[in-house]
Amino acid sequence: MELPQVASMPSMPDSITIYEVGARDGLQNEKTVVPTEAKAQFIERLIDAGLETVELTSFVPPSWIPQLADAPALLERLGDLSKGAKRPVLVPNERGLDNALAAGVGAVAVFGSATETFARKNLNRSVDESLAMFAPVVSRAQDAGLWVRGYVSMCFGDPWEGPVPIEQVVDVCRKLMDLGCDQLSLGDTIGVGTPGHVTALLAALDAGGIGTDRIGVHFHDTYGQALSNTVTALGHGVRVVDASTGGLGGCPYAKSATGNLATEDLVWMCRGLGIETGVDLEKLVETSVWMAQQLGRPSPSRVVKALAS
Repeated sequence: MELPQVASMPSMPDSITIYEVGARDGLQNEKTVVPTEAKAQFIERLIDAGLETVELTSFVPPSWIPQLADAPALLERLGDLSKGAKRPVLVPNERGLDNALAAGVGAVAVFGSATETFARKNLNRSVDESLAMFAPVVSRAQDAGLWVRGYVSMCFGDPWEGPVPIEQVVDVCRKLMDLGCDQLSLGDTIGVGTPGHVTALLAALDAGGIGTDRIGVHFHDTYGQALSNTVTALGHGVRVVDASTGGLGGCPYAKSATGNLATEDLVWMCRGLGIETGVDLEKLVETSVWMAQQLGRPSPSRVVKALAS
């Protein structure tokens, strides 16, 4: 397709890395439990479409997230595709790390919170207790040669606590990165962030010693702000953007968290800005249409709706 026409903007990068979260963050909040074979085919199609970094699953107790209870079986089915630093899995604690190491993964992620209420609801611990739980996970993962990512959720607002002070977010991010994480993902878990807020938080993190070269952004599109916030982040030096094919996802512990930024919408915007993503958009749309059939509902991605019609 010749559209969109390419017209760049000042401060935009030549290329970005899309950190695809559809297979984990996307499917974990679906009512439909997707069979292991369908998940494996989904991941294979994502990789075939050019998405190099794909978060595969989560090693959490099945009672927490039954949609991802098949993590060991999924990785066994994927074989070599599940290996390496570009195929991370989420681990909540040392037991999850043990299971991930047994499966031969090459990268893991831990998932913290900027607010006390969400930390309690998500991990049944305070923020400080959560960080203490993550410390041996990160240390052992590094000793094993794994790449480690640290998520911080509720960076832009919390459904129970309301506004979250920027200095509070920075404090949690610094403590998490001080454990030794290779990358930080800033989560707008309920999608309330706006471009000015993104600018202010990135500036505060930079002043606190965490530059944009170590940051990824994770925006939900609850209020239609995900692309605007992404452009703002890119203009301030961020080069890693989390996205979910088809706009799948939410958060099982925050009911106001609707879908993630759709990978197709992100790729379309990047095409127009002349930013290379390495993604075959047509293949990705076909994958979203296929997954929507597995889930029994249409994709919320605007680009999928436009190109698939």
